[in-house]
Amino acid sequence: MKNPSKFDLPQGTLDLLILQVIGNGPLHGYAIAQRIQLISRDLLQVQQGSLYPALHRLENKKFLVAEWGPTETGREAKFYRLTAKGRTQLKAETESWARLTEAVGMILQHSTGEPS
Repeated sequence: MKNPSKFDLPQGTLDLLILQVIGNGPLHGYAIAQRIQLISRDLLQVQQGSLYPALHRLENKKFLVAEWGPTETGREAKFYRLTAKGRTQLKAETESWARLTEAVGMILQHSTGEPS
């Protein structure tokens, strides 16, 4: 049974979250998942089975580049950082997400009988 205090990510939002989190500086995969969970106050958890395919997809689209380096524990990991193309994509996706959430908000407000 699912924990009702956790949410599944809507389709297409994982890429946006990854780009946003990496936009603050290079991170390795596990740190990306931890940061998303921390910032969302444990409401969002990204599973490895979703995270790593998304990172590879974003890397293939040239939105991210990866370099091997040591983690805080001394292990080697791939650190991902945004490219210029990735920053442009992040801006476009952020604007699109803002428009979408505004539209959904208007519909939800209207559906509750509140004046528009």
